[in-house]
Amino acid sequence: MARMPNAWSNILDIFQQKLRNLKQISRVKDYSRHVLTRSLLIRPALSDAIKSYMAKVAVAVLFSRHKQPRRLACTAKAEKEAANKLPKYQAKEAKHWYPDPEYLRQFEGAYIDDDGPPFVRWTGKMNVPPDRTYRTKFINFGPAHPAAHGVLRMILQLDNETVLSADPHIGLLHRGTEKLIENKMYIQSLPYFDRLDYVSCMSNELCYCLAIEKLLGLQVPKRAQYIRTMFSEIMRLTNHTVACATAVLDCGAITPLFWMFEEREKLYEFCERASGARMHSAYIRPGGVAFDLPFGFCDDLYDFICRFRHRIDEFEDVVTDNRIWRMRNIGIGRITAHEAMNYGCSGAVLRATGVKWDLRKTQPYDAYSEVEFDVPVGVNGDSYDRYLCRVREMREACKIINQCLNQLPEGEIKVDDRKVCPPKRVDMKVGMEELIHHFKLFTQGFAVPPGATYTAVESPKGEFGVYLVSDGTSKPYRCKIRAASYPHLALMNKLTYKHLLADAVAIIGSLDIVFGEIDR
Repeated sequence: MARMPNAWSNILDIFQQKLRNLKQISRVKDYSRHVLTRSLLIRPALSDAIKSYMAKVAVAVLFSRHKQPRRLACTAKAEKEAANKLPKYQAKEAKHWYPDPEYLRQFEGAYIDDDGPPFVRWTGKMNVPPDRTYRTKFINFGPAHPAAHGVLRMILQLDNETVLSADPHIGLLHRGTEKLIENKMYIQSLPYFDRLDYVSCMSNELCYCLAIEKLLGLQVPKRAQYIRTMFSEIMRLTNHTVACATAVLDCGAITPLFWMFEEREKLYEFCERASGARMHSAYIRPGGVAFDLPFGFCDDLYDFICRFRHRIDEFEDVVTDNRIWRMRNIGIGRITAHEAMNYGCSGAVLRATGVKWDLRKTQPYDAYSEVEFDVPVGVNGDSYDRYLCRVREMREACKIINQCLNQLPEGEIKVDDRKVCPPKRVDMKVGMEELIHHFKLFTQGFAVPPGATYTAVESPKGEFGVYLVSDGTSKPYRCKIRAASYPHLALMNKLTYKHLLADAVAIIGSLDIVFGEIDR
């Protein structure tokens, strides 16, 4: 029932007050606890009825332009009679209704509903339903995606969330490094290698210097060899801390990232103490290293390595046996040993398949032939085995660093050839001959005999190689760089096939790609 308008409520209140004064309240229904309706079962006095009628007339005149209000009161008999006058509800038979032929003509040839028989009766035609299978979609993964590990752009073909193909598009970080090296002197080209795999800079420098020393026929002093070996393993620690921590981050855990990055900063402090630069150090030079180790360096490095082993234990306690981490990586991105060798894989990606191939063992360089270490090998070749290989390699790197500290000999840090290595600054400020050598070396460079060589080192990501061609001048004729993670990126189409979109992120993290060396 509808509520009474405010005007009629006020009139009703006045009417009730007068009825109470006349002691007729017993004949009036108590409306204090009920909603006012148009049904007021009362019998007012004649004078009150006249006043009420006059009030209604006054309101009707005042509100003639508005909708007429409902009656203030009506009898129960009148209300019952009004209800009986309403037509009774009759159910309509709508199932026998059909549209008009003119209306149906506009839908001829169109598919309206799956229920065919009624439309066969109406139009006399039965349309063939369209193919409702889901069509594959192409999406862009990157290059601004945080899980792309750089400026990777992949065009993924998806069937719902299943990856059907992955096409990596590279070149967004291409700087023409190899062409720049051909127009620079040998010593000027060294800093370009720091910018390739910028997570493990000195490993790139070492490969380039070994190629030049092979063409020059130089024998590096023992102390320099041990220092190079030690910093190569320090770079292995910095690389694997980033690789493992970001792989865990891609699967949803953020705490191990802070733990590992704190240890990585401590490792970069050692690089800064030795070379003066935190990341792009240019410390390893043709013929040795740039500077000798500062005072107290070995003691501090030994203390750090002893503590770092416990940090690895803490990292593995949280990650290795984690249920979510195992579910996201075991059986994901699996590759066989035969496929890995055919694609040119190396490093942890190859060793995770069961192939025991490590250039530090098969083709030792610097002081690797004089230290003892194990080569970790996986079984299944999936993302989880790649992670386990890297964690084990960090433990082996700590072992190698300790052996280098214990066996570090005394002596020179660079070859005694002033045509290749600059003299000491103390001697340069005193002797004229040393000053001339220094000036000629950094203005004209040193000439390398004609020849070609391919030199490779076991970088943290795999085999990093340099193919160097010399024409007898102070500039290389050709320098071709074999990036370690370049063949691994070519595996994305094979590794992600029939996996989910979220698994593609985990696979990229397990491959440990860096676009500084891929795009070059």
